[in-house]
Amino acid sequence: MEYCIRNGELKDLEKITEVEAVCFPASEAAGREAFALRLSAFPDSFFVAEETETGEIIGFINGAAVNQNTICDEMFEDAGWHCPDGEYQSIFGLDVIPRWRKHGVAAALMETLIEDARKRGRKGLILTCKERLIPYYQKFGYKCLGISKSVHGGAVWYDMILELRP
Repeated sequence: MEYCIRNGELKDLEKITEVEAVCFPASEAAGREAFALRLSAFPDSFFVAEETETGEIIGFINGAAVNQNTICDEMFEDAGWHCPDGEYQSIFGLDVIPRWRKHGVAAALMETLIEDARKRGRKGLILTCKERLIPYYQKFGYKCLGISKSVHGGAVWYDMILELRP
């Protein structure tokens, strides 16, 4: 099973929305409208993993470039937070469909976004995650900043940051 990583496009909207619904509880999942805004506002920082043979979208990573070092809930629905020359690359979601998990797809998507942020001269990347995922993101060099102010979906989130430059 092979896949490639490319930028997301509006033509991917339905499949991206389906993948999100599989990967996140309804209270936390972004909807079609949010993804349409994201794909339009920041396609350069929206990457999809696509199965080579079938063209099926098996995962994706996305987030706005911003000028603050933590994520706030408003960013998830308001593409106006995106600043093309922002200092930090946020990550709103890293999704991989269940049958493709544990095949390195999530890591490849993360490495793609990290490398893209480096090329764009960003200071770092930021995300929020649940406590159980802190060790996963630490493997990439992220540091935990503690419990986030985010209450997205009614969950407890932790702020994470990966500094690329001082």
